[in-house]
Amino acid sequence: MAVGDGTLSAAATARLMTEFATAAPPSPSDEVQRRVDRLTEREREVLVLLARGYSNAEISRQLYVGDATTKTHVRRVPDKLEVRDRIHAVIFAFDHGLARPGGSRER
Repeated sequence: MAVGDGTLSAAATARLMTEFATAAPPSPSDEVQRRVDRLTEREREVLVLLARGYSNAEISRQLYVGDATTKTHVRRVPDKLEVRDRIHAVIFAFDHGLARPGGSRER
């Protein structure tokens, strides 16, 4: 143990992490809301699946669309959110409450 530093029990740590993960995100700024509003409903679905770690092929199967359609959506999401790539789109989604940690992967 460190010199005099306090510790949290495992149960307290788990409660704290759960509270942090489930806390409501702050209200989006006008700029963030403008970017999000540019996404179609399907593009929002694709973004959530990207945040859950789905590959393009898995997204196609989940949404019952062709690979080319999925690639189009995956390409448009970062463009509309004004971020560099799909990874930054996922970070944007987590930062702004569009996706949540621990989302399930339905099969």
